[in-house]
Amino acid sequence: MYHIGYDIGSSSIKVAIVEAATGKQVIVLSEPQNEMEIVSLHPDWAEQNPEIWWQHICHATKRAIKEANIDATKIKGIGISYQMHGLVIVDENGNSLRNSIIWCDSRAVAIGQKAFTELGEDKCLTHLGNSPGNFTASKLKWVKENQPHLYNKVHKYMLPGDYIAFRFTGKMTTTKNGLSEGILWDYKENKVANWLLEYYGIDPSLTPSIVENFSNQGELNEKGALESGLHLGIPIVYRAGDQPNNALSLNVLNPGEVAATGGTSGVFYAVTDSSTGKSTRVNNFVHVNYQQKSPRIGKLLNINGAGILYRWLRTNLHDDSYESMNLKANTVAIGSDGLMVIPFGNGAERMFNNKNIGTNFLNINLNIHSSAHLYRAALEGIAFAFVYGMECLKDDNVKIDVIRAGNDNLFRSELFSNTVATLIGHEIEIYNTTGAVGAARAVGLTDGDFKKFSSNIEQNDHVKTYFPLQNKEAYIEAYQKWKKELEYIITHKK
Repeated sequence: MYHIGYDIGSSSIKVAIVEAATGKQVIVLSEPQNEMEIVSLHPDWAEQNPEIWWQHICHATKRAIKEANIDATKIKGIGISYQMHGLVIVDENGNSLRNSIIWCDSRAVAIGQKAFTELGEDKCLTHLGNSPGNFTASKLKWVKENQPHLYNKVHKYMLPGDYIAFRFTGKMTTTKNGLSEGILWDYKENKVANWLLEYYGIDPSLTPSIVENFSNQGELNEKGALESGLHLGIPIVYRAGDQPNNALSLNVLNPGEVAATGGTSGVFYAVTDSSTGKSTRVNNFVHVNYQQKSPRIGKLLNINGAGILYRWLRTNLHDDSYESMNLKANTVAIGSDGLMVIPFGNGAERMFNNKNIGTNFLNINLNIHSSAHLYRAALEGIAFAFVYGMECLKDDNVKIDVIRAGNDNLFRSELFSNTVATLIGHEIEIYNTTGAVGAARAVGLTDGDFKKFSSNIEQNDHVKTYFPLQNKEAYIEAYQKWKKELEYIITHKK
């Protein structure tokens, strides 16, 4: 028997099939072969057509079943991970009314900031654990204000994972995890924050019904089965945003444990037992194993400009591969001979209080600097952004015992990982897993046996551990120079 998991990213759709009994990976693949388009009609806008997600899910599912040479009727459960904070709106027939406004879209920043001021900092932080910010609720308010002809047709709003679950089952549902990601969950009252919706003038009936995270959330209907290639009646039993799911995949479930991601964006996701904090730069979300009596909250520090910068360099400098870029970067000394990269060019950054400071290349010397210097400076700049983000987390009273990261992103670069580990002074454990694998394995957690789940990850997936380097003076000097330039830009950016 098998379980299947999906990871709905903004770059690609990943699918994984694992053995139900052991969690062993059978196949992992992604669609499309080239990265999915992000539509940006205006500066700081970012949209995707949710129908495209579904098409790639169906194609990837059929490919995975065929290439793994398994009987589709032996797949007994579905897990879904998805890009957080996105907004999908549908009419009463379930047709999407517009492109999804995705996580890195910044159009609703002013709306969220106004709500935070008018509703009051204390109420927002006490009840929501966050400022309304540039999240799903604020994006829906933007649609109401700017596209009333579409808003008036809205039957339900959804997060990306809710929409995919609907395409499989025909049922419009969400989870408290998802609602917290959209800043729509009241931690203090343990219910939907209808008061925020009412402040925005949004009818609370637009919220889908809530299902528990590890439960039968709906079964494949005929249309979902026919289009996806899966068997009629298979249940969806798990759904979570990509960062909580990534943490689950890395066995980050308890206070003191931190998951790190270095994909298109960068993330530190630290598990705590409290939703309170003193900074709006750090966001609080319901973790996958949250219970009201035993709260598990993910404190998320996001870095929008991370892997997208390295991808941009590869595309525009026409390098063969990331491995080739890493090798060239390793030929350059720490500090990149004075060249610096400030990597924030992918929308408003929450850790800078929603400022968009852009990407900056500093101190280029046309006589000595080469593409190798650009690669090293980019990796250092992204690593330094992670270190700066860790300082923000520690300022928010986050306890850190262990950091874990996947082996499928920037942490594959020894240069990047050594820089981060050395400057933050913590070991970084690397695991051979992905969000899609984690979502597939989570299907088996309906029995609530997290200890067995964690043990399997520790025994089967650990690849290596990066330790802080002893000779760290050059790293510290390079970081302090970079931080000085960053803070000058922040101070002078209008």
